[in-house]
Amino acid sequence: MNNKALHEQIAEKLIDALEKGTSPFQHPWTDDHTAGFITPVNPTTGNNYRGMNALWLAMQGRSDPRWLTLNQASRANWSVEKGAKAVLINFVKTNELQPVLNTSGEKQLDENGRVKMHSVKLDKPVITKAWVFNGEQIRGIPDWRQVYQQAQAEQIWSPIDRAELIIKQSNAELRHGGNEAFYSPRYDFIAVPQKEQFDSAAKYYATVLHELGHWTGHKSRLDRPLGGGFGSEAYAKEELRAEISSLMVGSALNIGHDFGQHAAYVDSWIRILRHDPLELHKASTDAQKITDYLLTFERKLEQQQSASLPVSKYLEKGEVIGYKDTRYEVLNVHKNRTAEVQDLNTGQKIKVGVKNGLYASLLDARIKPADIDRKNDQPVREVAPDNQLQR
Repeated sequence: MNNKALHEQIAEKLIDALEKGTSPFQHPWTDDHTAGFITPVNPTTGNNYRGMNALWLAMQGRSDPRWLTLNQASRANWSVEKGAKAVLINFVKTNELQPVLNTSGEKQLDENGRVKMHSVKLDKPVITKAWVFNGEQIRGIPDWRQVYQQAQAEQIWSPIDRAELIIKQSNAELRHGGNEAFYSPRYDFIAVPQKEQFDSAAKYYATVLHELGHWTGHKSRLDRPLGGGFGSEAYAKEELRAEISSLMVGSALNIGHDFGQHAAYVDSWIRILRHDPLELHKASTDAQKITDYLLTFERKLEQQQSASLPVSKYLEKGEVIGYKDTRYEVLNVHKNRTAEVQDLNTGQKIKVGVKNGLYASLLDARIKPADIDRKNDQPVREVAPDNQLQR
């Protein structure tokens, strides 16, 4: 058993992968030009793993990106293969599952005789551990490729359209021309070569999205330290943050990222992580903030467009609605408009009528979605005088 702190284990594994050329960074595209990295996801909640956990699970050598706990598998009526070994992750726990009690203080049971559970918000977040299994170790779970392909097919826009949308919605200043891509912190603009200078549209957009990652560090946005000249430790640390966020955003859009433009920093990253393994945790946390910030531009536009469309005054089958730190999926709707919904965090299924308080709350959450603040090929050239951050 490895007694080292988890962040040290992850840093050591990433260093080894970087040296061998097998890190998540170094496989930006597949043979069919889709993203070579798929962000690990929990199939019972639909939520992606975040920050350092996402990197850690991606480095386990599994083709299936789905990870879940033993209890989550059991609640979904799946089983873990005998002898399967779990992987340790750390996460910040903000909610806790507690049994639903009746007026007499007794635990309520569902139609299958199991104790009903609901999510309760904790007074203070708690850093805790979880052991998770990969989808390859789960019996009864649907094939991940079919699930992933269906999710991609349901996207309204193509990967290129989604990338273009984020760039436009950001209102970042792009200056096309020259042979290099970089972000200038002093003048707050992104320089990028003309589109036709890239081998593919995916490489162009991956490059711009990487520079947008640096752009988020401006004091008017996420306010990260962007000083330090090319070759300095501060410069390499910022590049590590932008590279991890490129990995995550590229996965979310299925557009990939262009590691070839940033490979020059690998030796610097290895030195930094050997000296301070905790830096990977810090970089992953910042990268997740960058990712959330950029993807918010797409979510806001979707919400604006949804708000402009006629909305049914009843719940509709197939809807997934965020409400009170969980998500509810409408599994079925009966003739009298009674809906069967499932809490995707707990797996609990509930029937709610149109006069039920939860029914009304879900309608309200759907109609008025709230923005979520998650305060949770050319070699690199010599940097310009204002320490602009290059691709």
